[in-house]
Amino acid sequence: MTKQTKILSGVLAGVALGAVVAIVLSSDKHSDMKDKIGDWFCDLFDKSKDRLAGVANAVKEKVDSIKA
Repeated sequence: MTKQTKILSGVLAGVALGAVVAIVLSSDKHSDMKDKIGDWFCDLFDKSKDRLAGVANAVKEKVDSIKA
């Protein structure tokens, strides 16, 4: 794993843990807040998948250019 991948993985793990703790600690009265946190986490996950795909493509292009 590259340094960027390790950092991104660590950040995502921290965000996931924080979201889980927030949801567990919030009461049932705050279901709106739970929905917002869930939506935010899903959006963050989607964005990180896009970024990782971009990094993977950049690495693939770099490897291809080195092979050529």
